[in-house]
Amino acid sequence: MLWLTGGPGCSVLSAFFYESGPLAFTYVDYNRSIPSLHLNPYTWTQGTSSQSQSSIIPGEGGVPAAVIVVSVVFYFGRGIRHCQEARKGSSTVSSDTRFMTLTMDKFLNDMEREKPIRFTSQQLRIATDNFTNLLGLGGFGSVYKGIFSNGTPVAVKVLHGNSDKRMDEQFMAEVSTIGRVHHLNLVRLFGFCFEKDLRALVYEYMGNGSLDKYLFHENMKLGFENLHEIAVGTARGIAYLHEECQQRIIHYDIKPGNILLDAKFLPKVADFGLAKLCNRENTHVTLTAGRGTPGYAAPEMWMPYPITHKCDIYSFGMLLFEILGRRKNLDTRLEESQEWFPRWVWKKYEHGELGELTIVCGIEAKYRETIERMVKVALWCVQYRPDSRPLMSVVVKMLEGAVEIPTPLNPFQHMLDFAPCPSAPSHPLQTGNSLDSELSTQTVTRSTSISATPLMRNYEIEIEIAST
Repeated sequence: MLWLTGGPGCSVLSAFFYESGPLAFTYVDYNRSIPSLHLNPYTWTQGTSSQSQSSIIPGEGGVPAAVIVVSVVFYFGRGIRHCQEARKGSSTVSSDTRFMTLTMDKFLNDMEREKPIRFTSQQLRIATDNFTNLLGLGGFGSVYKGIFSNGTPVAVKVLHGNSDKRMDEQFMAEVSTIGRVHHLNLVRLFGFCFEKDLRALVYEYMGNGSLDKYLFHENMKLGFENLHEIAVGTARGIAYLHEECQQRIIHYDIKPGNILLDAKFLPKVADFGLAKLCNRENTHVTLTAGRGTPGYAAPEMWMPYPITHKCDIYSFGMLLFEILGRRKNLDTRLEESQEWFPRWVWKKYEHGELGELTIVCGIEAKYRETIERMVKVALWCVQYRPDSRPLMSVVVKMLEGAVEIPTPLNPFQHMLDFAPCPSAPSHPLQTGNSLDSELSTQTVTRSTSISATPLMRNYEIEIEIAST
């Protein structure tokens, strides 16, 4: 095989010698179209002529050999010129037309190597049957089911809204971030589409849909053991986003609808890619617009003050209450005392009446110890002060039963005291009364994660990061 290249991200000339067929040259201009996917830049065809076969083997024909040498020099020189032009040119993404010879199989092979792929709008329209199978609607766009030619099912999220330069740059920067995020409990990004008429993200397809339908529909209930495993897996995914990524990712919208379940009911956090990126050393983040969903969003989310990643922990606590009760936290159909489930749970816990919780929620008495543990974790997570909420890695250990859980404070005391905006210290571990301080001497095992190659490293796009 002969492979000549003009440099990273530039033109490539490849020549392959096959015993069963003739040589085929294919010139591919990398020129920023897919700068870091490392797709094989060739196609080849197999011939049947024995004469053609013998003429391409080095040393078995002077004229063919000369032709090959001349071709190599010509194409290599052309590749260098293209590289020089690319370095002088702008960072605008070029057309994908030169890649139409690449087959879907080559795309899918790269997918298997965990490298996010840039798809064309035509490829996604074919895979989704022109976007006919709608799976659901979300705040960022519509999600459609698609199937690639090898039978791989995917979920294609088509993003809504008018495109402008800033939005486009942020989209590409965040896709690059998702490309570095691989974890068992996070929905995997297969690729993306970034064209004038279509901006889309291509995710793995989750066969059992979102968690909300198993919590709020009578005919689709899951067993308590399954629900506990879903709670632990979700906590692991959030812990990875907060504590193990190169840049902390704050989700801002943890809720049952954003927890997806695969065919084996393994939970995976979804919709984290368009969340806020921030330096892990930076404690506070300022939002320019409201985020979150009422009923799950932390109190500080609705106030004009800097917030921290502890807002996700509050949302997880509210999610945990709904997992325990297998009902919505706010249900106006019930009597007033049970209307808001979290406060009702606190009263039962405060008076040592958790046995009533198992009866109301239809949970077997043998799970009493696990229920109490989940209740205490939920109560710590929804503390009014952000610094009183534990880190997600600590939440994982508490749910797993690896650490003892201190007695939680009343998280709803502020409703009686008319407390002002919740304050946060300069660092979440600097308060003597925080749960993190109490558990800081205990070992916390990091979540299982998979390393991945960063995506689109050659794009000159600024990621919006809070300054330290």
